[in-house]
Amino acid sequence: MPIRLKKKQAEHRPGARLRRLQSLRPTSPDELHRFVQACFGLRVPRSENGAAGHGPFGYLCGAYFDQPGDAVVWANRGGGKTMLGAAATLLDLLFKPGIEVRILGGSLQQAERMYAHLRTLLDQPVLRKGGGVLATEPTQRRIILQNGSRVELLACTQRSVRGTRVQVLRCDEVEEMDPEVWAAAQMVTRSAVCGGRPVPGRVEALSTMHRPSGLMAELTRSDHHRVYRWDSLDVVGRCPPELPCGGCVLWDDCRGRAKQADGFVPVEDLMRQRRRVSDRVWDAEMMCRRPMTLQGVYPSFDRGTHVSTDELWRPIDGGTWWGGMDFGLRCPTVLLWAWSAGRGPDAVLHIVGEYVASDRTLDANLDACDALANQLSLPRPDAFDRLAVDPAGHQRSGQTGVSDVQVLRQHGCRVVAPRAPLRSGLEAVRRRLDRGLVRIHPRCTGLIRALESYRYDPQRPQREEPLKDGPDHACDALRYLVLAVDCADTDVTTRSY
Repeated sequence: MPIRLKKKQAEHRPGARLRRLQSLRPTSPDELHRFVQACFGLRVPRSENGAAGHGPFGYLCGAYFDQPGDAVVWANRGGGKTMLGAAATLLDLLFKPGIEVRILGGSLQQAERMYAHLRTLLDQPVLRKGGGVLATEPTQRRIILQNGSRVELLACTQRSVRGTRVQVLRCDEVEEMDPEVWAAAQMVTRSAVCGGRPVPGRVEALSTMHRPSGLMAELTRSDHHRVYRWDSLDVVGRCPPELPCGGCVLWDDCRGRAKQADGFVPVEDLMRQRRRVSDRVWDAEMMCRRPMTLQGVYPSFDRGTHVSTDELWRPIDGGTWWGGMDFGLRCPTVLLWAWSAGRGPDAVLHIVGEYVASDRTLDANLDACDALANQLSLPRPDAFDRLAVDPAGHQRSGQTGVSDVQVLRQHGCRVVAPRAPLRSGLEAVRRRLDRGLVRIHPRCTGLIRALESYRYDPQRPQREEPLKDGPDHACDALRYLVLAVDCADTDVTTRSY
């Protein structure tokens, strides 16, 4: 005969609490929202008060219901992304028996924060009653549930990542992650059937965005990721009726929407934070409108303003073709095609093509530029009205005795090498960007990324020369080009040495 247990005894039977919770498995977003609030003690905002869209609860639903594809979470500071990552992990552990989850951070300390949130959630009374849901007590890096589900903490090293085979990899603060570790992490996921439920292997990246050319900027622009993005207004608490909207420091962003909010960040805290920081910091860190550009050489560059296809490939009659070139061998050689309807510093400069290549001689680069020009229906370099280059191109090679400028002229190019201090050249480009006098075709992807990435050394704030870590080549070609166009109406004396 089956043994009948009293109710209190049954509650303490191994696995009873976990089976009870699994019987409450949410099957709809409404049920999921109620479950998270009742069992985890989390009030996840469902309304999207800000303009970003795809709010916090949207991410939780996507993770729990296994929406296909990898996910990227771009959220404001204090927006709850780390806690929500822990909640998504616990939902996986509870309702997908046998699942393997790993937590990886930009550093071990960052990963430990999500792990600490997970352990806090497991201390909720509903998960501790009746013997709880844990198979063993959590260690500093591992949690195992009675249903065989497991989560472990990974150090941000290739040795820690390689060899791992899991269903879910959650990466917190990926903006600070070593690119080589991130690349290795893309190979660790494997789909499986967990408790009779197919679970696709996926990688989730959660972070704020600090750098225009950083990993988060690349991921949010990718067509292969689902992007969940929210800002401080998506998580703000309800604004008290007695607080007037008139004169409020949040009014430009809020427009009264906080009066119907249901988030967890007190509106008074947001008001104090807004008063403490500049517009640039606020837009980047709290409103997630753009990455930080505090060290950027060209902080006013904006894709929405300066990148456009509007008739860029159809120069009007009488327009002038220009080229800008930076020499390189191991470093890339860059050539930009541009045209303008006028001449001088007030002429709008349309940049419609680019060539970027390394490990080629100048003759080979010119042949490749001719081929690219034919492919894009652009003029060959020898058809430019002027080709602006680095003044260092006048120096003769120690092997051939011929300078780069001489090689260009032998190919029929009309070369100018404008001489100006670096600061003057940078200011000339900034002036054009500030006034909208530079328009770039979207196919010039190298130049666009370079303008976003070109920066000063944050470790040497007094140094006026930008870092030479890659983006400088395309930006140098643009600088020579702008100087040549700006000086087109002035008399220039050229001396060859």
